[in-house]
Amino acid sequence: MMRNLSKPATRAGGLAILLAVALSSGAADSASPEPDAGTLVTVRKLNWRTAEKLASEAVSICEQRGYSVTASVVDPSGHQQAVVKGDDAALQTLSVSYRKAYTAFSYGKTFNKNTTSELIKAKVTGPLDGGVLATEPEIIFIAGGVTLRAHDGGVIGGLGVSGAPGGDKDEACAVDAIAGLKGLLH
Repeated sequence: MMRNLSKPATRAGGLAILLAVALSSGAADSASPEPDAGTLVTVRKLNWRTAEKLASEAVSICEQRGYSVTASVVDPSGHQQAVVKGDDAALQTLSVSYRKAYTAFSYGKTFNKNTTSELIKAKVTGPLDGGVLATEPEIIFIAGGVTLRAHDGGVIGGLGVSGAPGGDKDEACAVDAIAGLKGLLH
């Protein structure tokens, strides 16, 4: 009897069965002494409570300085993990804070920089680099993004702040929020 594998559900079911058979036969175990060695990747990231606390702290710091902002935290996959929008923050701060966080994370990791300001200063946005990088939909080279690093320097995400009258002020709120919660970044 021939099975119709053109339906996604049937194909997925078939793959699940093949995987189950391979795992039950010991095929996965025979490749190495450790069941997950070489097959699984461990990713370090903030838990959601810490991500939310970090975003809230950045918004609170900016609020104390007279600015209503939005703060976004991205995880190591580049997805938003936490977003806190100040009471009077403008609509566009939602997308801009995310893009700053994403840029700080992805290009901070690639170019070993800690802020979007450092990326700009290093001319990562210059004619040769910027022409290509600036076309990426989530990238924005404006101050206000900070690379999140664990205590050992490993990159674990990004924090972006948007809404203050100037990216330098956004970035100062982000930097101060991270400094205040530095002990939580283990």
